[in-house]
Amino acid sequence: MKMVALASRHHIALWLLICCAMVFVMALLGAITRLTESGLSITEWQPVTGALPPLSETEWNKAFDDYKSIPQYQVLNRGMTLAAFKGIYFWEWLHRLWGRLIGLVFALPFIYFSVRKKFGFQPRLDCSDDKRLSCLGFRLLIIFVLGGLQGFIGWFMVKSGLSLRTSVSPYRLAMHLDFALLLYALLLWTALDLLDPRGPLQKNYKNSARFGWATLGLLVVTMTWGAFVAGLRAGEVYNTWPLMDGQFLPAASLAILPTWHNFFENTALVQFIHRWLAPATASAILLWVVQLWLCHESQKERRWIAALGIMAVTQVALGLTVLLTHVEIVIATCHQAGAIMLLSLLLINMRRLKRPV
Repeated sequence: MKMVALASRHHIALWLLICCAMVFVMALLGAITRLTESGLSITEWQPVTGALPPLSETEWNKAFDDYKSIPQYQVLNRGMTLAAFKGIYFWEWLHRLWGRLIGLVFALPFIYFSVRKKFGFQPRLDCSDDKRLSCLGFRLLIIFVLGGLQGFIGWFMVKSGLSLRTSVSPYRLAMHLDFALLLYALLLWTALDLLDPRGPLQKNYKNSARFGWATLGLLVVTMTWGAFVAGLRAGEVYNTWPLMDGQFLPAASLAILPTWHNFFENTALVQFIHRWLAPATASAILLWVVQLWLCHESQKERRWIAALGIMAVTQVALGLTVLLTHVEIVIATCHQAGAIMLLSLLLINMRRLKRPV
């Protein structure tokens, strides 16, 4: 029976890691969609019929006419050709299609494992004991609901750019990214819990755990401000470092009233916050890496710790490169990937503070 339970855990974990990888790819597709200004090219939300792109010239002209009715075309892209429209349509269509595929890849095995009673639905979120399979179904059901909510948030974000704006709301973009990160983290944590069961936190690592959670919070805040930078296209201005066109803090940083709006809507201040949050976060991670390194003598543990430190430095370097290259698409996409890899490594090292079982 134990061998059967072990095999079930590994099969479920593999499925969740596949979903996790698909969410990772989804985030990169979202970055490309945003960087190519493709996100508003599809002006309707059709969860089922929208899976297919236009298949005839008439359908393409209809989609293009719908795009011509929104401010982005009228203000920024007036005169765009149908061929150019097809280029931006592709990225948004692929982004939405990939989201549908994630839903299917999650839902079908979920139904299969449920019918086969591979896990139970006890209403507990903490499945870290020897009864983890008995409450796993409840946790996965929560993830499934959040995934559906993420699809709605994506449309909620797109809708913000269809009437009065030429781009989506930075607030809704940040919400969309944060939900994606939450889904990714839940999938990864759950898969790791099945592959490498862990018990309670080891007593001598309590201070390290507190520092780790604080660092994780700082990383999420930094990534959220990165979404505001992307939403405002703030990375395309002040492309010098460490000063912003000769100033540490540009005079325009507090130009919007009421003042608090500047923190989220002013390109100068939003970029300033993100450009200094990033090295602050990397420094906090490196301090935590040193602390963990001194606590662990195992070479296996130290490999994970070293990977986290290297990724933190790499991510800062990628961020600077994005800035200095005026947001070159390939580098900016790598920067998005680096942020998620950094989140992954931080979560992995957090889990390894728990007692193996």
